[in-house]
Amino acid sequence: MYSIKGEGKSRGGERGHGDEMDLKSIFDEYYDRLIYFSVQLINNREQAQDIVQEAFVKYWDYRENIAYERSAVKNYLYTTVKHLSFNVLRHNKIVDNYAQKQSLTEPADQPVIDAIITSEVLAEIHMAIQSLPENYRIISLKGFLAGKKNHEIADELGMSVNTVKKQKQRALQLLRLKLTSDLFAILLWHAS
Repeated sequence: MYSIKGEGKSRGGERGHGDEMDLKSIFDEYYDRLIYFSVQLINNREQAQDIVQEAFVKYWDYRENIAYERSAVKNYLYTTVKHLSFNVLRHNKIVDNYAQKQSLTEPADQPVIDAIITSEVLAEIHMAIQSLPENYRIISLKGFLAGKKNHEIADELGMSVNTVKKQKQRALQLLRLKLTSDLFAILLWHAS
């Protein structure tokens, strides 16, 4: 039977003060093998080195519960590295799935980008409306941007509904000349 550095087998089968198998010799014998083993599982040398170091720490912490035989120590180290490697694989898979889901969704800045685009579009439409003659401008602001009905505009301005309709039609003709087709379509969509 073997023991860890500074400990050996005593008469009662407990670890005593021998040095038949110390931690350094175990480390020297298995470190490179365990890294190679872990790399085969996770395909990442740096993570494999961390895993093997963690396995040795676990071994040292639980050495009292492991049989004194070298094969028991070897089995413990390989089993620990295997489990730690699988944990890393599971963690990496979760991270990859999360990253993939994030790339499929809109970025967090999308509402800000949408707000900027909307502001720019509305600014262009407002500029075009502001360039209209006064009656057309007032009717356009109330009808197209405020969403008021023709009879509401007529009541507010003291005009007939037919006059509002005619001036609204003329304002649309002028706006069609001032706005790009896309902006004009947005204006019509917003007014409906």
